Amino acid sequence: MYNITDYSYAKANQIGVIIKPSEKAGKKLDVYDPNGNFICSVGAYGMGDFPSYIESHGLEFANERRKRFYQRFKNIQKDTKLWYSAVLLW
Repeated sequence: MYNITDYSYAKANQIGVIIKPSEKAGKKLDVYDPNGNFICSVGAYGMGDFPSYIESHGLEFANERRKRFYQRFKNIQKDTKLWYSAVLLW
């Protein structure tokens, strides 16, 4: 099970969603609207993300990985799985 960081909880609070460890195999987070309705599952379990990289490799490395993430996904549309992943994990 993925250990949700304070970073992700803060980001979820900023965009007005609730996050919980995912019940879907292979995913990190389940995202819910404020009424508790399921929106989506995001984050491939086993893959790195910004807060995990900070913890394991330091801030400089995490910032470089974040930069590369956003280079790969330049045109993220709001309210998609990728958008929730970008906001909550990067």
